[in-house]
Amino acid sequence: MSILDTFGIAGVAAITVICYLVGAGVKVSGLDSKFIPVIVGAVGGVLGVVGYFFMPDFPAPDVLTAVAVGIVSGLAATGVNQAVKQLGGGGNG
Repeated sequence: MSILDTFGIAGVAAITVICYLVGAGVKVSGLDSKFIPVIVGAVGGVLGVVGYFFMPDFPAPDVLTAVAVGIVSGLAATGVNQAVKQLGGGGNG
């Protein structure tokens, strides 16, 4: 049993965290912030496919569902960002 066998649903949370970091990187890069949801959604979709093939307990029965799980997880990173801003009285963007 490899370490990847033990992740399961934690892989979905990992996609969200990775996408959050990608979004933060895009924000500081100077690229227009309106592209962040598209970028994190696309990155999440790619990571969903990677998770499908490399994590036996990934919660998707096929590639299309894995892409959808990844996209939703990536877009959840945008929601996490907004929640942090609202709860912390955060600033702009």
